[in-house]
Amino acid sequence: MKTIYIYTLKALLIIVPAGFSRSMPAQENVNRELTLEREYDPSVQDANKVNTLPAIKEPVAGKRPVDYAAFVLPAEPERELGILPSGNIMTDIAYDKRKGYLNFGIGNYLNINADAGYHILRTDKDQLNILFVHRSTNGTVKYLQQKPEREKVKAKLNDNAGGVNFRHQFEEAALKLGASYGYSSFNYYGLPGSGFYLWPSSEAPVLDEANQANRLIKVNTGVESGEDAAIGYAVDLDYTNFSYKYGLDTETDGVAEHGVEGKLALSSGFGGNQRAGIGGKFNYFNYSLPVENVLFKNYLEGTLNPFYAINGDNWDVRLGAKVMFITGAGRKLFASPDIAANLTAGSKTVLYLIADGSIRSNSAYQLSRENRYINPEHGVTPSRTWLDATVGLKSGVAPGFRFNLFGGYKVTDKDYFFIPALRHGGFGNVSNTLSLNSKRLQVGLDMAYAYREVFEIMLKGVYNKWSVEKKKDLFTESPVLEYGAYGRPEMEFNTGITVRPIDNLTLVLDYYLTAGRKTYVAGVEKMKNINELNLTGSYTVNDTFGAYIKLNNLLFQQYELLFGYPLQGFNAMAGITIHF
Repeated sequence: MKTIYIYTLKALLIIVPAGFSRSMPAQENVNRELTLEREYDPSVQDANKVNTLPAIKEPVAGKRPVDYAAFVLPAEPERELGILPSGNIMTDIAYDKRKGYLNFGIGNYLNINADAGYHILRTDKDQLNILFVHRSTNGTVKYLQQKPEREKVKAKLNDNAGGVNFRHQFEEAALKLGASYGYSSFNYYGLPGSGFYLWPSSEAPVLDEANQANRLIKVNTGVESGEDAAIGYAVDLDYTNFSYKYGLDTETDGVAEHGVEGKLALSSGFGGNQRAGIGGKFNYFNYSLPVENVLFKNYLEGTLNPFYAINGDNWDVRLGAKVMFITGAGRKLFASPDIAANLTAGSKTVLYLIADGSIRSNSAYQLSRENRYINPEHGVTPSRTWLDATVGLKSGVAPGFRFNLFGGYKVTDKDYFFIPALRHGGFGNVSNTLSLNSKRLQVGLDMAYAYREVFEIMLKGVYNKWSVEKKKDLFTESPVLEYGAYGRPEMEFNTGITVRPIDNLTLVLDYYLTAGRKTYVAGVEKMKNINELNLTGSYTVNDTFGAYIKLNNLLFQQYELLFGYPLQGFNAMAGITIHF
């Protein structure tokens, strides 16, 4: 999707150990956001894509981490198909990953991508890796709301992050250590206003010239058992320090958030095909407030997850439960199922079922990753997903062809939806959150066909049916305004074609459409559909050098992901990769 600005350095802002999945199937759904011990693949990442949502999350029987592109709306998606980054379908640059790599790309709007990494140690026992990522843009875009002469505005972003990760394999266990640092500066360039009144271009208020900035420090350590241990275990401890430079204006200091997360998993196999265990996850959040702010309160949340799993010749079942609690003002104790089942028919078809629940912390760090323009003085109550169920049929019915037909149902209390908070003065357009109980019914189809290494085509479509609670005025008991699943699309469609005419050349044409989004500005407003076509070409010169070019928004569309934050028009980027 064409974009700029809500960008996140997903590849590096966090280093979380990979530990749970090897020794503890119960924790396969733990979100491992970055494991530097894996060789980093500097694919063609979009410096001009700063507003895109997370990539498609395949609805498979074992929940897998969501794979994010470099420029994304940074957070766990609320739907199986999130808005995709443009030109990101099968566009990885093929190269022989060795000890180090460099990637640099530059385009119009002064879009810049830069990546560097090096494996200092890479042996069977020791791995030590370092990584640096830079993304920036500084271009002029036009507001969609002002016609016929649309006012132009400068949209600025400069994200930098670096990290180090170490792993040592003992005979019976592995030790993991990691640290990362991220610094991001950006401007609130969205269309300003006063209350619900949008200022005409001739009367637009002069906003503060200073940029907002946030900082992230993350440290983690962990220990996990070997694959053959009689009792598998994984223990992880993470510390996160996230802070804003400013509040809603440059006269107010920003909030600092301190987060401590602990994870523990224990399991043991028996009977040759069975496993039982328990997992636990706990988060504590503490806030340093420059001024009194009732919306940020210290609290603790936790999840206990006992389970039993058994495998048959053509089936496997996992039965468990999640008992979750939240302390503080939003204190709550609740339980959800943790069930997964696969049934294989023949050798190429699988019927699957997943049903579980979760807590989403909605911490300042999490929300900033999803929407960097969120009100920096606005704390959000944790969301409680009572049920997130998916049933589907996957099959590879013919050589080179696969499909996945699925449907899902999700129930969440205290779900959050972004709506614009237009202001006169200070930072003029920030996003507040509307907290509502929500339900989502979903159906989707994912298909792909590949002919050897020459030709590939994929198609995926999802329809989401949203419903939210209707709140009433405390005094009149009448419905308050109109509530809806603001910002969430009803329909999403993505297709891509990849052609490799010669061994070293890859061409990708991809198309993305999303429809049915709405927002609230003095009333419900329909948002323009996202309708984007992109072309990417990558060429591998030899084992050391590669080059790529990306042409995005070939349909010259104008749209926005957040109200008042227009995205870039047609843009191009050229870059090189070096591995050594």
